[in-house]
Amino acid sequence: MKVIIAIPTYNENNNISILLDRIFSLNSSYAIEVLIIDDNSPDGTANTVKNLILSNEKIHIIERKSKLGLGSAYCQAFRWARVKDYDYLIQMDADLSHNPDDILELLEKAKLNKVIIGSRYKTGVNVVNWPLRRLILSYLANVYARVITGLKVNDLTSGFKCIPVSILKSLNIDRIKSEGYSFQIEINCICNNLGFQIDEVPIIFYDRTNGTSKMSKKIIFEAILRVPIFRLKKIFKLW
Repeated sequence: MKVIIAIPTYNENNNISILLDRIFSLNSSYAIEVLIIDDNSPDGTANTVKNLILSNEKIHIIERKSKLGLGSAYCQAFRWARVKDYDYLIQMDADLSHNPDDILELLEKAKLNKVIIGSRYKTGVNVVNWPLRRLILSYLANVYARVITGLKVNDLTSGFKCIPVSILKSLNIDRIKSEGYSFQIEINCICNNLGFQIDEVPIIFYDRTNGTSKMSKKIIFEAILRVPIFRLKKIFKLW
């Protein structure tokens, strides 16, 4: 089974080598490769990755000319996975907040042709070292998204996800325009609307120790405004 782990990066030079080392240290029967999508990080993230590629052909990089955002980065990864005929794609953050040891469990569950989410909220609140304000914002965002969309998913905004590429081939990627929180919600809504099942695996989410969060007011407001649109698209099957 061929697996591509898609990791968008912007100023993650302090984290990326550690993360890649942990991924390739997994004891796995899967053929795992990694695709970095870097948004012209001024801290030299792309150069670090290119140096690692010299000794590991399983690492790939797409370098973009500017900070184009999370959603468009993942959409490029979706196209990459479809063209290169991988079996599974995993979405993962670069800041070490997602534990690579959870990758294998996500893959095992995805064998049932489901979208599998690494969930912070399936069994309570499994978040370590987040400020209370950020935790409340994330939790309420998920409650809001769950109520409006009607999806029975505890962590609709999770950035840790495994998607069979057979499902990705059903998506009209060109119509996906969301970023941040709303991108994760939109992908879940689209997959659900196309009749695919979504399941959750409990994870422990760790706040980053290096670098700064990419969260912004723009991302928050985008999610607030777009979630009702997702509900309408779901009702009228516009995806």
